Amino acid sequence: MSSKHKIYFASDQHFGIPNAEKSKVREKKFIAWLDMVRVDATAIFLLGDLFDFWFEYKKVVPRGFVRVLGKIAEISDSGIPVYFFVGNHDLWMSDYFDTELGIPVFRQPQEFEFDGKVFLIGHGDGLGPGDKGYKRMKKLFSHPVSKWFYRWLHPDIGVKLAQYLSTKNKLISGEEDIHFLGEENEWLAQYAKRKLEKKHYDYFLFGHRHLPMEIELGNGSKYINTGDWITHFTYAVFDGKNLELKTYE
Repeated sequence: MSSKHKIYFASDQHFGIPNAEKSKVREKKFIAWLDMVRVDATAIFLLGDLFDFWFEYKKVVPRGFVRVLGKIAEISDSGIPVYFFVGNHDLWMSDYFDTELGIPVFRQPQEFEFDGKVFLIGHGDGLGPGDKGYKRMKKLFSHPVSKWFYRWLHPDIGVKLAQYLSTKNKLISGEEDIHFLGEENEWLAQYAKRKLEKKHYDYFLFGHRHLPMEIELGNGSKYINTGDWITHFTYAVFDGKNLELKTYE
């Protein structure tokens, strides 16, 4: 892979919060980033929580996000593959991205190999030790019966309810002080170390934590978190030799 052909990774845009006006500012910034990276991108990975809430009714698409959806479709149509990993806020995604935008959607971490480097890529929610309450909740909300019941809510009610509950989440609203917990307490780093017991990976790439970080795991392996597009505006880029975190100014 030449230096002019790169692979980009970004996560946790949470478009839709705290309100439409402020979200649109961030959305336009992200679109500008997409226009920048498409110049030398061979692939773009979106690692989840692109939206603060997404639910696919059979005949209804959630209002908003036209600009970013159009830009992603344009990039996909141009021949640059885009990959999407479902996050905990767009958990109820179905086949819209696949059928309408031509973008494959993954619900579990996936393994990729680029230029001889092995990557394990995902959103990151529910992985690693602890957080048993969330893991139980995820199983409940991702169950087909839960989706079926929620679909019976009128979209105006269902979307408004989900947005209200999401904005109460201090981590998403930006009111919580998100800080590094120490390598031994970063559960995705612990997850990566456990995976390394069975197989070598050069890079582990996740989002979800809303905190850009790089942790050396030993033996040439590294865990990178892509941060977010609420406060950090960070992303990762692989140039065929190295994977780096960068900030979009």
